[in-house]
Amino acid sequence: MASLMSLVGLRLALQDKTILDGLDLELATGEIHGLLGANGSGKSSLAYAIMGCEGYRPSAGKVVFEGRRIDDLPMHERARLGITLAWQEPARFEGLSVQDYLRIAAHETEVEDCLRRVGLDPGEYAERAVDKTLSGGERKRVELAAVLAMRPKLAILDEPTAGIDLLSLDALIAVIETLKTAGSTVLLITHQAEVAAHADRASQLCGGRIVCQGNTARVLEHYRNRVCRRCDGKTCHV
Repeated sequence: MASLMSLVGLRLALQDKTILDGLDLELATGEIHGLLGANGSGKSSLAYAIMGCEGYRPSAGKVVFEGRRIDDLPMHERARLGITLAWQEPARFEGLSVQDYLRIAAHETEVEDCLRRVGLDPGEYAERAVDKTLSGGERKRVELAAVLAMRPKLAILDEPTAGIDLLSLDALIAVIETLKTAGSTVLLITHQAEVAAHADRASQLCGGRIVCQGNTARVLEHYRNRVCRRCDGKTCHV
């Protein structure tokens, strides 16, 4: 399978603490790649570095997307290339309705379909505001609907460690399968085995490095047997 993105020797430090330590990762076109790791292992920081978020520019290494180095590209230009990120904490937009939020990426006829695919009734949610009147799980499902609407080449799905309901997990799995059917590549950042099981391949991150990679079942077994409550950069290197 052809490579969509290559991460080579990425190093990232925040406040003098090493977060990514010479990380290498290859994402194939059209694959679902699970990324597992304890809190503090660098999963979300890796997502932000791929997306080009301010403050997360690696000090060494390279990010190659469709054969092109994108290390110096700002976030909005990476988005134009077809890279999108579903944040751990979904955003609020005071005064913006759900349907108007989705219309930014989707055609009018697609808005209702995207909502239904994540388990939201368009008649109930289209006119509601994307603000604190929606629960965290509801806002997460709206965000996932927006990811579907964008039809990205690479979707980075960063699952929250808390505050997401079971319906939202069902929506996440539905989105994963829909994106794969559409030919998108998915980097699935999760700590839940039932979600990671949908990945074609998987990697485990510890101390900013990949410590196990390949067959999803094998990586999940390694993760279950060698995981710390909070990453210490050592426990999984066995």
